[in-house]
Amino acid sequence: MNYKLGKYLFTGEYWHKDFPAGIAVFLVAIPLCLGIAHASGAPLLSGLIAGVIGGILVGVVSPAQLAVSGPAAGLTAIYLIWNSRIR
Repeated sequence: MNYKLGKYLFTGEYWHKDFPAGIAVFLVAIPLCLGIAHASGAPLLSGLIAGVIGGILVGVVSPAQLAVSGPAAGLTAIYLIWNSRIR
């Protein structure tokens, strides 16, 4: 299975390592997304949405083979919009 994302060609060679790594990142990111949403007073669903969209967006847009992103940046934008509608 080969597919191209941007300028990188991905093969099935490392799926046995990438899949467990993705699960580990998922298990760390979900509580973090929920915690940041709860702490900021935003709906918990917005924390999950920010984490999913942020993770996918950074993975697709970033030209680097390795990228580090977190839910706080995406949730900040959601919180600012949500907060401006309340006031």
